[in-house]
Amino acid sequence: MLEIDGSFGEGGGQILRCALSLSLLTGKAFHLRKIRANRRPKAGLQPQHLMSVRAAATIGSAKISGDSIGSSDLMFEPGAIVPGKYRFAIGTAGATSLVLHTLYLPLAMQAGPSEITLEGGTHVSTSPCFHFLSTTWLPWMKKLGLRIRLEMTRPGFYPRGGGQIIAHIQSCPSVHSLRMTKYPTITKASGFSAVAGLPDHVARRQARRAVERLKRAGIEAEIEEQEWEGGPGSVLGITFDESPVPASFFGLGERGKPAEKVADEAADQAIAFAEAGAPIDEHSADQLVLPLALAADASEFRVQNISKHLTTNIAVIRMFIDREIICDGEEGLPGVVRIEHKL
Repeated sequence: MLEIDGSFGEGGGQILRCALSLSLLTGKAFHLRKIRANRRPKAGLQPQHLMSVRAAATIGSAKISGDSIGSSDLMFEPGAIVPGKYRFAIGTAGATSLVLHTLYLPLAMQAGPSEITLEGGTHVSTSPCFHFLSTTWLPWMKKLGLRIRLEMTRPGFYPRGGGQIIAHIQSCPSVHSLRMTKYPTITKASGFSAVAGLPDHVARRQARRAVERLKRAGIEAEIEEQEWEGGPGSVLGITFDESPVPASFFGLGERGKPAEKVADEAADQAIAFAEAGAPIDEHSADQLVLPLALAADASEFRVQNISKHLTTNIAVIRMFIDREIICDGEEGLPGVVRIEHKL
């Protein structure tokens, strides 16, 4: 059984999710202690992390202990993965995207298709929102040969949650490698400014601010204003379609946050990416490295920013898989990730 210290690296839920996926994929059991030790005062398993554990155990016929709110110690012994139709409700505004990231790859590597319905938050802070998944993550997965289709039946914002997404996952016998080091100059952007259960002037202010910020950076943008059901909540999304895969960046509203600040959050990320001149944004990088570790051929990609999430993911992968993964560059700066040929 592998022993994993959950306080190393980024010290958060990334270690747990990566370990769960790899355990299911490799059949290796693990003992994770000090879970999310760097996330005080809410260290340990929170609802979305607990759902990731229980969902992984359900699809993988696993034996578990320590699966309770606040637990800092978990034992996970995987069994046989069973593709099929599943539904998991987080019960809070916990991120549906992060539960999906735990489950999709083990299910995709099975002989039959699966369908997962996830209920919780679809647009919440510090996690990929649904539109990032549909605009950026899915096209990357398609390049790797993974066939996944997503739909959002209703949005869910913090703190109410109540959102729902459905993932249709086809069988994928093998993962393709990736070579991506060059990047075109960014000159145009598209996007949307959406509100749910809020006045429409919020969407207008978000859109206006985003267009102004991007124009000052030399990027012409068209931002569509939208009204959604549900809420209350707001989101501003910016997409660069000129990149190899559409790169997308988001700002999320919350109580007391001005609409202009929501736009600034998305614009700051988007402009930083455009100026970095790398084909892969920092969030996509740590999501790509896990499936690429399963590809038989070597991969190489240039990333906008080497994050602690990326280096932590690489360290966890090395615990489960005998694969040489090299990350050239300093944390916080652009760099290159190389995954050598499978042994």
